[in-house]
Amino acid sequence: MKKLVLILAISSLIISCNSKKKENLTNTSIDSTAAIIDDTRSLVSESESLGEAKTYEGVLPCADCSGIKTVLKIYAGDGTMETHKFDLSSVYQGKGDGKEFTQKGNYNTERGLEDDPNGTIYVLNYDKPEGEQIFYGYSAKSPDKLFLLDHDRKIIKTKQVYALTLQLDN
Repeated sequence: MKKLVLILAISSLIISCNSKKKENLTNTSIDSTAAIIDDTRSLVSESESLGEAKTYEGVLPCADCSGIKTVLKIYAGDGTMETHKFDLSSVYQGKGDGKEFTQKGNYNTERGLEDDPNGTIYVLNYDKPEGEQIFYGYSAKSPDKLFLLDHDRKIIKTKQVYALTLQLDN
C-alpha cells in the first residue's frame, strides 16, 4: 500500500512539471487518494477490532405495551477493555410507530452472578455515570440465557422473564 502511494506521488510530480494547472489537479488527486486510504484504514481497523459478536435476542416485558423486542450484540474485540463494544436496540411493540431505539458504547465484564462465582455480568456503559449503566448477566450453567439485572446486579425476580437468548446463527 505504501508503494502504491509512493508511485502515485512520484508520477504526479513528473506529470506536474508540464503546467501549473495540471499541478493543482494532480495535488488534489494525491490529497484525495491519501484521504481515502486513511479513511479505509480506519474503517478496516475498527471493524477488525470489533471481532465477532455474540447476539442475544428476546422480548422483554413492558408495563404499557405488548413487549420490548431487544437485540444486544456484544463484541469481544481483541480482548482488551478498549475494544469491548456493544450495540443494544429496542423496539416497543404495540405502542407508537415501531421506532427502533439504539445505544452503542463500551462494556466491561465482572465475574460472578448472585450465587454463581463462575457467572458473568456485562456492565454496559461502564465508563459513564452509574445512572446510565445497564447490567446483563448469565450463569455458568446457562450461558445462552442473558438476564437483565437490576442496579444491584441481581436478576429481576418477577413472574415475567427479563431474559434474552443467545442466537447461534450470527
